[in-house]
Amino acid sequence: MALTGNWNYPTSIRFGTGRIKELAEACKSVGFTRPLLVTDPGLAKLPMIADAANGLRRAGIDVGLFSEVRPNPVASNVEAGLRTLRAGKCDGVIAWGGGSGLDTGKAIAFMAGQTRPLWDFEDIGDWWTRANPAGILPTIAVPTTAGTGSETGRASVITDEATHTKKVIFHPKMMPAIVIADPELTVGLPAKLTAGTGLDAFIHCFEAYCAPGYHPYAEGIAVEGMRLVKENLSRAVRNGNDLEARGHMLAASQMGSTAFQKGLGAIHSLSHPVGAVFDTHHGLTNAVAMPYVVKFNREAIEDKVVRLARWLDLRTPTFDGFLQWALDLRREVGIPHTLAELGVKIEHLDRLSEMAAVDPTAGGNPIKAGVPEMRRMYEAAVSGRL
Repeated sequence: MALTGNWNYPTSIRFGTGRIKELAEACKSVGFTRPLLVTDPGLAKLPMIADAANGLRRAGIDVGLFSEVRPNPVASNVEAGLRTLRAGKCDGVIAWGGGSGLDTGKAIAFMAGQTRPLWDFEDIGDWWTRANPAGILPTIAVPTTAGTGSETGRASVITDEATHTKKVIFHPKMMPAIVIADPELTVGLPAKLTAGTGLDAFIHCFEAYCAPGYHPYAEGIAVEGMRLVKENLSRAVRNGNDLEARGHMLAASQMGSTAFQKGLGAIHSLSHPVGAVFDTHHGLTNAVAMPYVVKFNREAIEDKVVRLARWLDLRTPTFDGFLQWALDLRREVGIPHTLAELGVKIEHLDRLSEMAAVDPTAGGNPIKAGVPEMRRMYEAAVSGRL
């Protein structure tokens, strides 16, 4: 089956090898004449960025560049990008990269015409209605990792440096107008990052599938996303040039962010504080925390996990069989077993547990988890106890 297509759910997605050649046409279709290309410092040095910028200029599109983006983006990155966007009188944003470049680019486009501070639009209640929709610039998203799926999401995760907390900035109009999903752009991703981002995609699907509430669309998308990860992540880690595996992982990533509109859970609740305090990679931290949360939630999710294990055609289609498969996959792709290996110590857990309990993803966990429960999961994840 050819890995190519034109998709319109949840937005317009141009998927397939070589589709990045359509960037100039995509910009014109959105109405860009002076876009700002937002990416991270590492990608900014690679030929793909220079090639894209030169191609846009040849097409008569005057493109600017902003790359002051941290791996866990902070508010000052968004503010610096806004200054660059306004100085260049840019009329849109091309968000290019992994989760950091995509989230920062979307946040810059969102804030372009706002007068209130960024934190006034945190994903709490109806705070998104505070925004001036006319002040939100359109975004074209170009993912280079198969993990966060930010290219098909309506939010950005930005760290508040003052409190060392990750906050979700949300608005329906933050959804990119066009996604160019070209598997060739993910080929250079190192095996370690391929593993971390790939398990991030799996966890987005898994937590969405397990979250309480009725959303069969999201659950169906999540199940197929997990199957794609099961069949392709190890292949992509072993051989980074496997375009078929890379393509399937890119689709699974977008399926995860589409599915998690149903909800996330305590894997993310544990991961976000660790990432904010220790500046760890988000997908890697999720992957480390995953089995301890799965075990904690067993009573609420066992029936669903057994059904999932059958759908995934696991050798042992039971809850324990699924957990063992997940542990084996982590080991195969090189994920550490404990949070201690990421620098987390017992003395950090009081603070982290309090942060996890108020993380916006905590409400989606299948079993209610406050500070004591978060601490129990953290203790297990630091010691490696299952």
